[in-house]
Amino acid sequence: MADGTISLDGRPVPFDKGDTVIKAAYKAGIDIPHYCWHPGLSAPANCRMCLVEIEPPPGRPAMTLDVLKWDAEKNDYAPAKKLKLQPACQQPCADGMSVKSDTSAEVAAARSAVQELLLLNHPVDCPICDQAGECTLQDYWLEHQSTKKRMTEEPVHKPKGVVFGDTIVYDGERCIMCTRCIRVSDEVAKDPVLDMRERGNRNEIVVSPGRKLDHNYSLMTEHVCPVVALTSSHFRFKARVWFLRSVQSVCQGCATGCSAHLDYDPRDNTAYRYRPRDNDAINGYWMCDAGMLSYPEAHENRLARARVRGKDADLLQAIDEAKKLLAKHAADPSRIAIVLGAQHSSEDNQALARIAKTHLAATRFYVSRRPNGKADGVLMVEDKNSNAAGVAGVMRALGLGEAGSLAALLDDVAADRIDFVIGLGAEVDCDAERATDLLSRVKGFVAIATHEGPLTRAAHVALPAASWAECASTYVNQGGIAQTTEPALSPRGDAHPGWQIVISLARALGYDIGWKKRADLKPVEATP
Repeated sequence: MADGTISLDGRPVPFDKGDTVIKAAYKAGIDIPHYCWHPGLSAPANCRMCLVEIEPPPGRPAMTLDVLKWDAEKNDYAPAKKLKLQPACQQPCADGMSVKSDTSAEVAAARSAVQELLLLNHPVDCPICDQAGECTLQDYWLEHQSTKKRMTEEPVHKPKGVVFGDTIVYDGERCIMCTRCIRVSDEVAKDPVLDMRERGNRNEIVVSPGRKLDHNYSLMTEHVCPVVALTSSHFRFKARVWFLRSVQSVCQGCATGCSAHLDYDPRDNTAYRYRPRDNDAINGYWMCDAGMLSYPEAHENRLARARVRGKDADLLQAIDEAKKLLAKHAADPSRIAIVLGAQHSSEDNQALARIAKTHLAATRFYVSRRPNGKADGVLMVEDKNSNAAGVAGVMRALGLGEAGSLAALLDDVAADRIDFVIGLGAEVDCDAERATDLLSRVKGFVAIATHEGPLTRAAHVALPAASWAECASTYVNQGGIAQTTEPALSPRGDAHPGWQIVISLARALGYDIGWKKRADLKPVEATP
């Protein structure tokens, strides 16, 4: 329940304790123009674009300024008073406060002046600027200024194309000194590598001497930049944003499962960038560099064609070959190994696990996964698999206990306890050469995978699965929160959603399971 209500341009806006005016407006979906403020960062109030007129609650004195105003009758300036404009990003809300943003002539004049000041030395880079099409500087000029540039002197020139690190390039002439990038480094990455030098219109952002911008959240400095003074070397000049489309997605980089927007161009079926999607329960407003740069996995190193014993094959022919390989599986179900995939969706895993339990009577379950990596105490965790919790949830829901490791599977194969393997995924968290060698020796190994890897190289039949970017899929993060990706790209080659491949294989083996669409699977969700 809200702690109080303010009036914003005559509209009641609830607020919680500690909210500033701009934060309350932001939560209510109302835009108060701003540059330096960001909901996930401290508020320095240095851009002055969010100035508002505030009438205090009854009983509190108003903050006023002595000014001179033109008196037409006297044909001269006369002393007057006006309310002192306040930055909405630092003004705490108080119950009953009346705020004017879009309905105040004084505010409109102030914003126009601020906008003009910011553009005095700004280069006319719009035709070649990556921010064109999503630039608040352009939008606010139209909304709050719309006047021609009055300064006729040569603008101040600053460094352009400065390489800050492996991911970021800086253009000082575009910078409006909002300091968001500095605060991201200080407050999010905990690495104060950026600072501001000089004063006035000669201000510029610099990297600490002897350092480069190389922390795990360097791309967040570019993401929060309102005027693309900072550009990503990976996205720079790669695409025009008005050609891009966006879907809600989930980062596949680790078990945090950051909520993300995946931006893609439908004309060439290519993903061009990730952007964090606000989610207070998971990643707030941020993503790490490794996650931001994982979008090429949607089309790189893909298993796009079915393979039979190392040679490309038609998908239906490959499924028929898989049926022949697995024809003798019913002789001894205890010698069948089912490998679930921590990088595959809950739908893929549930389809395979349910068929294995109900129709194959399999009792040996394992899980393929990426090896652990580094954690940073912010968003990155050691588990680099997007759905390990989803696999565990599927196993619990079906009463299958806990899946064994891939290393345990290799030991069972080496001990001649396994004849047939059906698996999801391509990556291993153990000795890749040993995995490829041992699994290639079993009587039948069918791998369903999105990418190439040790398991697809070992498989007698490899079947291509669609990636998270190509179909609606559910992923459960380490906290037990389930999220669903939206399809963006068309599947590569012959790829189909993994659960559809599993169903086709089951039908080829003679099992009528009755599933026709994703909703039939009703994927289970893990709990923390």
